[in-house]
Amino acid sequence: MLLLLRFAGRRMVTALPMLAAVAVVTFLLVRLAPGDPVYVLAGEGGTPAYYALVRQRLGLDRPLPEQLARYLATLARGDLGWSLHQQRPVGALIVERLPATLVLAGAAFLLATAAGLGLGVWAAARAGSVVDRLLLVTATVGSSLPVFWTGLLLVLVFAWHLHWVPVQGMMAAPAPDTAAARVLDVLHHLVLPACALALQPLASVSRLMRLKLLEALAEPYIVTARAKGLSQGRVLAHAARNALLPVLTVMGGYAQMLVSGAVLTETVFAWPGLGRLALDATLTRDYPLILGLVLTGAASTVALHWLTDVLYGAIDPRITYG
Repeated sequence: MLLLLRFAGRRMVTALPMLAAVAVVTFLLVRLAPGDPVYVLAGEGGTPAYYALVRQRLGLDRPLPEQLARYLATLARGDLGWSLHQQRPVGALIVERLPATLVLAGAAFLLATAAGLGLGVWAAARAGSVVDRLLLVTATVGSSLPVFWTGLLLVLVFAWHLHWVPVQGMMAAPAPDTAAARVLDVLHHLVLPACALALQPLASVSRLMRLKLLEALAEPYIVTARAKGLSQGRVLAHAARNALLPVLTVMGGYAQMLVSGAVLTETVFAWPGLGRLALDATLTRDYPLILGLVLTGAASTVALHWLTDVLYGAIDPRITYG
C-alpha cells in the first residue's frame, strides 16, 4: 500500500506540468481560432464603441500574454474561470453536467468490457468454427463503424420504427414522481446512447481478447495444465488471466475515448452531459468554458492511466510499484 501511495504521488507531481502545458497550448489555440465571443454576446448590430466596451469588460482588450498570465494565476487558485456566455462559474457548470456523462460513459464501458471479454473468450473456445468466423467478421465491421453513424442507425430502427426506446433526452417530461420510477426512466433513455457508444470498443476488445487468449492457450504451461487433466473451463480461466494485460491496456485507452467520444453521442441523443456543453461552448466561443472542459478531459486521462497501472499490479503480481 505504501508503494502504491508513493506511485500515486509521483504520478500527481508529474501530471501538474503536463496539465499546465495543456492549459497554455489550449489557451493559444482557442485564441487563434476564427470567431469572436464579443459578436456572439453583443449581437451583430452593435456599434464599434459598444463592441469595444464589451471587449473591455471581458478583459479581451488586454495583450495576449497578459490574458494568459491572468488565466494561469486563476488556475493556480483552483478556479477554472467564469463562463462568458452563461455567466456562471465554469467549475459549477462542469460539475452540474459531469454526472450525466459519467453515467453514459460508465454504462458504455461496462457493456463493452463485459460483452467484449465474454465474446472473446467464447470465440477463442470455438476457434475455427463457423460461429467463430461469423463473430470475427461482425467484430471487424463493428470496430470500423463511426459512433455518429451507429447512433443514427439505432435511432432510426429502435426509436422511430419499432418505438421500443425514447429518441432523445435523459428523462421523460414531466419526470416520474418516485425515485425508483426516475431511475428506470433514465435507464430506458440510456439504452440507445450506451449501445451506440459501446459498439466500437466492444468489437475491438472481443477481437483482441480472442487473439491474446489463443496465444496464451498455445503456451507450454497450458499444455501442462491439460496434461494434468484440468477441465476446459479451468484451462480457459488460467489462460484468460495472462491474456488480460494487453487487453487492459487497450481498455484504458477506450475508457478515455468513451468520455471524449460522448461529444458526438450526446449531440445525436440530446444527452445533457459534458459533450453537449462542449458543443455549446464552441458555438458561442466561450473561451473559459472550452479551456475548463479541455483541462477536465486531460485530468481524466491522467486518472484513467493511473487506474490502468494499478490494475496491472492487481492482475499480475510480478508487476511492482517500486
